[in-house]
Amino acid sequence: MAWVVFHTRRVREAFGKPPILWADVLLLLMVAAAVGGVVLLAAEAASPHQPKLVIDLRFAALPKYAILSLARGFAAYALSLLFTLVYATTAAHHARAERIMIPALDVLQSVPVLGFLPGLVLAMIRLFPSRELGLEVACILMIFTGQVWNMTFSFHGSLRAIPATLREVAAINHLRGFQAFGWLEVPAGMIGLVWNSMMSMAGGWFFLTVTEAFTLGNQDYRLPGIGSYMNEAMQQGNSAAIAGGLFTMVAIIVTVDQFFWRPIVAWSQRFKMEEIAESDSPHSWVLSTIQHSYLYRWMSNAWGESRATVRPGSLLPRIERWRLSRVASAWKVMRPVVGGAIAAAVAAAVVWGLWSLARLLRDLPLHDPATHDDWRHVLVALGASFLRTTVAVGLGAIWTLPVGIMIGRSPKWSRRMQPIIQLMASFPAPMLFPLAIAALNWLHVPFTIGCVSLMLLGTQWYILFNIIAGATAIPADLKEVAAVYRLSTVKRWKKLYIPCVFPYLVTGLVTAAGGAWNATIVSEYFQLHGTTYSAFGLGSTISHATASGNFSLLAASVVVMAASVVVINRLCWKRLYRLAEMRYSLTS
Repeated sequence: MAWVVFHTRRVREAFGKPPILWADVLLLLMVAAAVGGVVLLAAEAASPHQPKLVIDLRFAALPKYAILSLARGFAAYALSLLFTLVYATTAAHHARAERIMIPALDVLQSVPVLGFLPGLVLAMIRLFPSRELGLEVACILMIFTGQVWNMTFSFHGSLRAIPATLREVAAINHLRGFQAFGWLEVPAGMIGLVWNSMMSMAGGWFFLTVTEAFTLGNQDYRLPGIGSYMNEAMQQGNSAAIAGGLFTMVAIIVTVDQFFWRPIVAWSQRFKMEEIAESDSPHSWVLSTIQHSYLYRWMSNAWGESRATVRPGSLLPRIERWRLSRVASAWKVMRPVVGGAIAAAVAAAVVWGLWSLARLLRDLPLHDPATHDDWRHVLVALGASFLRTTVAVGLGAIWTLPVGIMIGRSPKWSRRMQPIIQLMASFPAPMLFPLAIAALNWLHVPFTIGCVSLMLLGTQWYILFNIIAGATAIPADLKEVAAVYRLSTVKRWKKLYIPCVFPYLVTGLVTAAGGAWNATIVSEYFQLHGTTYSAFGLGSTISHATASGNFSLLAASVVVMAASVVVINRLCWKRLYRLAEMRYSLTS
């Protein structure tokens, strides 16, 4: 008891105000919810495999399905964050590796979800034939492929944009390796990483109805979740179940925004690079409440004391430096061996994959008048999808640029609009397709043209979130300079706002273009109430090949889509990236 009183007094002395009891209750409830989601997902993964899973459309099943889908989304996000930090940092620090890693990232981003899904699902089923673990791993990895590329490109761009002066300051203060990573690089890319993380979560939700309710030929690979629930409800035309699923999805998005994203956005403002701090900065009631928690304050105080006890001249740092030097010496000897083994394994996997792919591509005829499942059909479909994706990205950029700047440059409007934008962006667009198709039918718009609006529902948010992140990161001192020189509104937009957000705009366009190509799969081929809405294009070809189990046509369509996206990135987006770094970077 005396220990509790003593530490309570220390916490009050350190933070000024006494802690609030219900803040501790809120913190414990959040921790308990996270642990409960992990336990429920683990129990589902350990359950026996069900070849024909029956989806329960009762409202009572929605809470369990929502928790499972949310747990998969956060598991994929944790994997995406780890991949981003390792991959982007490695590419940014090694110029020779960067010449391979970034083009490889372009290729991987361009591969559609259904290009990964069939092989991954079949491999996981063979690896874990008696448990649901295989399907759970495949589902999480598929959500990962919808999240990770956006985050990695953003963090890599942030690392490349760190000023040379800050690098020099870090070197003068002997910050190397993990110290430079934690004290300089992560803070420099924090704002962009946070906003792109929100967009990445939305990208993961986009294909939820596909990843949780996947069919390959006559085989049914479904997992219990809100995505499979909505898919089953739309297939049966159950209006009540569709409404219940939509309401549950809204509740999930609002909860995640209030208890996860908004606190992180408010916390990330401390990493803003500026000399004059803004008085009106984003805040979160959840973060403010947690900061009044006794547990939070006690842990912060204990962490500060533990760091303060380690002085540069103490024995512990000398021991640690000795251990690190021994580890570094051992790693210097083992690095060529480990690197060679990894390179050999990767090379063997690549050779085997290319050989298998070549066999599939060889089986597809150049021209087949009977079925039209041939190379000629794939190339013509590529042109149709290219026109649709270009129009969708262009329309998205037209309205998101002014709106994103207006929201991002005003903390007040950012606080007001962030929940709305987060809700709209995170909501899986395929769940809104029935309403969009009904509107297209009412307006008598042909589906071959109207499917562009379906692509727009899922791609425009990539651009908007990046522009908001760029506008949020504009230093307050530059705004003060514009006010001192009394620049007009038009000149502020021309000389300050648009140049400052241009690097973020390029990142948004790149990821939106990749998202648009992925969106063709569900936008050009959609089934509703037993009716199939199909528009001629590469996306519908991939969906048709997956449904029929035509692996040769699927492989050819995926290869052509990936190759076209890489060519576009090399010819267009890479030049815009170079322009953004040379002329419009705030740190150059």
